[in-house]
Amino acid sequence: MSTLIINIKELLQVREPNVLKVSGEEMKTLPTIQNAYLLIEDDTIVDYGTMDNCEGITADKTIDASGKIVMPTWCDSHTHIVYAGNREQEFVDRINGLSYADIANRGGGIVNSAEKLQNTSEEELYQQSIARVKSVIKLGTGALEIKSGYGLTTEAEMKMLRVIKRIKKEFPIKVKATFLGAHALPKEYKENKDGYVDLIINEMLPKIAEENLADYVDVFCEKGYFSLEDTERIMEAGKQYHLTSKIHVNQFNAFGGIALSVKHNALSVDHLEELNDDDIAALKGSVTMPVALPSCSYFLSIPYTPGRKIIDAGLPLALASDYNPGSTPSGNMNFVVSTACIKMRLTPEEAINAATINGAYAMGISNAYGSVTKGKKANLIITKQVPSYNYLPYSFGENLIENVIINGKLIE
Repeated sequence: MSTLIINIKELLQVREPNVLKVSGEEMKTLPTIQNAYLLIEDDTIVDYGTMDNCEGITADKTIDASGKIVMPTWCDSHTHIVYAGNREQEFVDRINGLSYADIANRGGGIVNSAEKLQNTSEEELYQQSIARVKSVIKLGTGALEIKSGYGLTTEAEMKMLRVIKRIKKEFPIKVKATFLGAHALPKEYKENKDGYVDLIINEMLPKIAEENLADYVDVFCEKGYFSLEDTERIMEAGKQYHLTSKIHVNQFNAFGGIALSVKHNALSVDHLEELNDDDIAALKGSVTMPVALPSCSYFLSIPYTPGRKIIDAGLPLALASDYNPGSTPSGNMNFVVSTACIKMRLTPEEAINAATINGAYAMGISNAYGSVTKGKKANLIITKQVPSYNYLPYSFGENLIENVIINGKLIE
């Protein structure tokens, strides 16, 4: 099956195959072709160029994109989209003055979600989760990292990861699975953190590896959760099962987690709302992608990741949604991109780069996703008629997506 898109007002993020991420000044450039065409064969981008060179090209299906922008789908490299129920009462509690820590200390937060998930069947968990997956696909997300971490028992963590594996199998969207057993301490281990870390290392990891349920391992490296020592133990254990790290770090405190993650060649460090000069220095020259989650800052009213500082230091930056029931109940990457421009002072070019090619890098998939490149997967957004790509983050309250193509097929 071939598809030809013609009369494209502007084709965004057109890159050569060797570009796997962009950093610093490079992020200010978004390569585009105006008045363009793009040809898809089956699930792959095979050709593109200006309409002047389109004569004689035929396809099974032709789409006229006059006045519209075509660009790669969003690559959302940090989500917790598989969860049970919701936490809307905690939303009200925060409005009434309780902090994130206050809510966690009285049994809310992650532990609350874990209790709901433990009491939800695997089939029901799958059904709740795929409703969210379908929603984010319509909003232009074509690749999704999904974490466990709302189980906090071996059985419940594996239930989450089996649901993620089923989503991988049954949906065309690209999915990567991350094991986040070290998300919080379950109630029964409240006074025995070492015992829970031992359970993660000695029981959870081997069973997850045996069923091939995870691509990555994650830890919530934060004061009151898991220390540098805990994080290092889990990262080292993950390596035994060929699981690269993606670490939650610097959400509320900066205490060396970034340098530790870089030391262990973590694929990404995510959150970074609190960042110091030592963290910036540690990231320079590393393979580790900094990932900002601006929707989380918006929802919790906490500081935004200093994206301007990160990029101006010559580093790369990715953007992700952090879709989860407690701190970001939204997977809308269009809002993420807008918020990065409005609150983090990223230019539209930087934000789009961060949410496409760099997001793909933070998932380990930028060889096949994240840009318009010959040989990459045909995962594309076709916008409605818009004045320019600057209008996409500018008009933050409007859904400007007309069509989404995943693996060469229009999503109905």
